[in-house]
Formats: sequence, C-alpha cells, structure tokens
Amino acid sequence: MAAPSEPSSSPQPHPGRRCAFFVERKRRFCKMVPAQGRRFCGEHGAQEEEKGRKRIPCPLDPKHTVYEDQLQKHLKKCNSREKPKPVYFAQDINAGLKDSTELSEEQQVPLSTLSKEDLEDLIRKLRRASTSINYVLKDQILCHQALQEALSDPKNGDAATKHLKQQASILGNMERLHLLRPGNCFVEFGAGRGKLSHWVDIAIQDAQDVHFLLVERATTRFKVDGKHTKSSFERLQVDIQHLNLSTVPVLAKEKLPVIGIGKHVCGAATDLALRCLAETYAKHCDERKEDPAPKRLKTDETNKTTYNSDETCIKSVCGNGSPVAGIVIALCCHHRCDWKHYVGQEFFTTLGLGAMEFNYFKRMTSWATCGMRETARKASVTDTKNEEQSIETEEHEKDGNSVDCSWDSLQGLLTTEERKQLGHLCKLLIDHGRIEYLQQRGYEAVLQYYTDLSVSLENVLLTAVPCQSPIPPSTA
Repeated sequence: MAAPSEPSSSPQPHPGRRCAFFVERKRRFCKMVPAQGRRFCGEHGAQEEEKGRKRIPCPLDPKHTVYEDQLQKHLKKCNSREKPKPVYFAQDINAGLKDSTELSEEQQVPLSTLSKEDLEDLIRKLRRASTSINYVLKDQILCHQALQEALSDPKNGDAATKHLKQQASILGNMERLHLLRPGNCFVEFGAGRGKLSHWVDIAIQDAQDVHFLLVERATTRFKVDGKHTKSSFERLQVDIQHLNLSTVPVLAKEKLPVIGIGKHVCGAATDLALRCLAETYAKHCDERKEDPAPKRLKTDETNKTTYNSDETCIKSVCGNGSPVAGIVIALCCHHRCDWKHYVGQEFFTTLGLGAMEFNYFKRMTSWATCGMRETARKASVTDTKNEEQSIETEEHEKDGNSVDCSWDSLQGLLTTEERKQLGHLCKLLIDHGRIEYLQQRGYEAVLQYYTDLSVSLENVLLTAVPCQSPIPPSTA
C-alpha cells in the first residue's frame, strides 16, 4: 500500500471559473465567481487594479484625490466642478460699493496689538460717536399661538425650548406689524433647515396664495420645508451676495410683495440681505414702473379700456406701495461684519469714522457677551443643572468668545462691566447705521429686544416696514 503523499506547500492552480486572487492568510484562491470574461471577483479586482496606479490631488478641490488615469472621468462628475449658474445669480450684485476702502490683512490687526494710548483714543471715539445716538431699545418679547403646543411639549430639551421661544417672539412681532398675511412672498435669509418659514406657514394656516423662498448657500440636512404641500416652498442655494430677487421665477411671474425674514443672520449676511431687499430689488421694481406703459386694449363686449395685467401687478407692488412689505431679522455675530458690505458706511463717515475704526469696533462687540459668559460660569459652580445650560450655546455664539474677549492687558485698564458696556455701544453703533440706511430708503426701521438674555445673548430684532406716504391734498 502506497504511503500518503506530503501536502504541498506551493499554491495549487485556481479552478477555471473561480477568482484568480490567492488569499495568503488562508493559503488558497478566492472562491468567488468573477464576471464573464474577468479573472478576478469585484472585491479583489479593484485591489489588483490599484497596484501600480498613482493618486493625485483633484485640480478642482485638492482636499480629495483621484486616480491619475481616471482624472478626466472624475472631472465630469466631481462635486466641486463649476455648476451652471441659476437665473437669479448675479455676481456681487449685493456686495456694495466696489471702490470702498478695504483694509489689507496687515492692517486688520487684533486689539491686543494696540498700545494703552491707542486703545484709550479708540474708546474716546466710540463714546463721542455714541452721543449722537439718542436711541433706547424697547422690550418686544412676544409670543404666537402657532407655537403654543410646541412650547408646552415636555419632550423639549433646553436648546429646543430656546429656539422655539425665539421663533415665537419673531412671529409675535410679525403679527404686531401685520405681516402674517396671505398674498406675500416670504424670503428667509440664512434659512438652514427652514424652521422659521415652517412656523410662519403654520401661523397663516397654510394659505394657498403664499410663497416661501429659502436662501441658503450650503446644502442642508433634515430640512422641514418638504413637509409642506399646500404652500409653495423653494430653496435658493446661492450666497446672498449674488442673489437677484427680481429674476427669481416665482417673483417675476407672481410679482408678490416681499417680506424678508431671518433668525440670527450672521454679520455681513445681514447687510447683504438688507441691500438685496431695500436697494437691489426695490430699484429693479422702480425701473419696471418707469418703463413705457403697455398698449391699451379695448374689448368688443364692454368697449371698456383695459390694461395689461402685468402692468396692474407692477403698479400694485411698486407703485403706491413698496415692493418690500416688511423686514424682520434677528441680528447676531457683529464680529463677522465686513466694511466692504456694511450698509452704514455713510453713517460712519458723517461721524468721522472709517474702515479702521469699524474693524476695531466689530471686534469689540464680543465684549458685550464676555461678562455674561463669566457670570454664567461662576453661577455654574454651585448648580450643576445651570452648568449644562450655560455650556449649551448656539452655533452663532460659539466663535464670539474670541481672544479679544479675554485680553489679559485689559485687566488693569477696564473692568468686566466696562467692557460689556463698550461692547453694547459698538453693537448699537453698527446697528444704528443699518437703521439709518433703511430710513433713507423710505422704511420705518426699529431695533428692539425680542427675547430674554437667558434665552439668547443675541437678543436684538431689526424690524422695518414702508413709511406711510402722506396723501396729497386735493385740488379744487
């Protein structure tokens, strides 16, 4: 009887219809069946193809790489490729004056680089400029019945409750200004998930003749506007700086009055939104109003002269009234403002201030909340529950606690209370420039506190409605 043969240590040839990849760990060939005409299965075929191939940074976005031999194919589908511009895109249409003075990066120095004498001189300029503002913000902390059920939901956490309180007060102020009515197009700037428009739609009870335009430059997850079927919701993925509202199809067709809204429109985005509404869009409507009147048509049945319906729509929006029926924006992140986009440049210039002072004042606005944060931290030492609430801040508040807020060299010069007062003065000065900008364009603009500091440290709401033009005296 023949002795059994020794097991061979060398790999055996793979079966004809099996994957040709040899699995070293198992000392055998892969048992998967490859596709017709291929030597390897799907998994191991990719591994074999990768051998000897070079990956290079994508020329459109070097943050990711691509196989060199697949570059041309990748460029056609890369998410960073330049996409066709939408019809409402107009390069820098809301950016402001192109010849405005801009500071170089070297000139935009932090406050910590200032000497004591320079800082004292800057504070004197701030106090002198603030004396020209005789303005006291009133409390307009309101609520709206549309959010009563959501506010009373015991499942809400602290963060959810704070957001709901702010949204309820914004809707309450819109109701006070008679802006929660059908027949309008609500434009939400910095829409995010679209929660503010969601509650506005509920407040006006799903009226049919209402449109919502949600402006957001970034893609957003967990959007709530998809839940609405009766009202028209449309997302405009574009930077406010390049948004031409007059060419948005729904506005070009329906010609509805526009109401601009926003919950915490950060920094320069507020200025871009105000210019988009009060200047760019209003100017376009004025130009259309001044166009030659269309031909008058006579009907055979009534023999009455009728006008083109397009003219009637334009007259109702842009004639006796303003094309923008109202503006309601919760302000925040003044440290993100930009002199180039700031709508209050003329106001600053009349006070003898310019881009340099604006750069420092916007940094000093963070002082307004420094004291509040320190007080919250001290209170949290004795109350663990309060600690959780104080740590939980909104996105727009996280980066406001900048290095200027804890500048060590200020300790001997200014107290925490003095810094907080100066920070509020800087905020008021910047916001007052926005108010004057709107007033010069025929709006009755007001600043008010719309929520408590315990709800949000950024608790100022800007509202504006067109001024009621006096009725001209009749001539006998």
